[in-house]
Amino acid sequence: MRYKSILLLLIITLLSPSCKSVRENGLFGRKGKKLAVLLAQQDSIRVADSLKRVQNRLKAMEEARLDSIKLAEDERMLLETRQKYNIVVGSFLNHDNAVKWLEEYRNQGFDPEIIQMHDSGFELVVAESFERFSTAAVRLDYFQDEIDIDSWLFIRK
Repeated sequence: MRYKSILLLLIITLLSPSCKSVRENGLFGRKGKKLAVLLAQQDSIRVADSLKRVQNRLKAMEEARLDSIKLAEDERMLLETRQKYNIVVGSFLNHDNAVKWLEEYRNQGFDPEIIQMHDSGFELVVAESFERFSTAAVRLDYFQDEIDIDSWLFIRK
C-alpha cells in the first residue's frame, strides 16, 4: 500500500503542470486567458458603442443647429422681400457714421436697420419698412414734413 501511494504521488507530480506553467496560464490555463480576452473585447465594444452614441448625438445637434440657422435665414429673406418699401434717412460709405445715425433714430423711438448696398458700397439707414407702396408713400410724406426733409424711399427688388 505504501508503494502504491508513493507511485500515485509520483505520477501526479509528473503529470501536473509546473509552478511556472500555472503562473503563465493561470489556474485554469487557456480558458482563463480566453475569458480575459473576451471580457476585454466586450469592454472595448462597450466603449466604442458609447463613443458612437455620443458622435450621433453631436451630429444630430449640429444638424438641428444648421436647420435652425437655415430657417432663420429663410425667414429673414422672406421678411426682406415682404418689406419691400423702405424709408431711408441716411446713406453712408463709412460704417461708423451709419451706426451713429442708426443710434440717433433709435433714440427717437424708431426701429431702424442698416441695408448693405453691395453694388455701390453704400450703407442705407432705414427708419421704417413697409409691404405696400401706398402705406410707404403716406409715411414718407410724414417723414419729409416732420422728421427729416432729406428722407427718401428705397424699393428692394
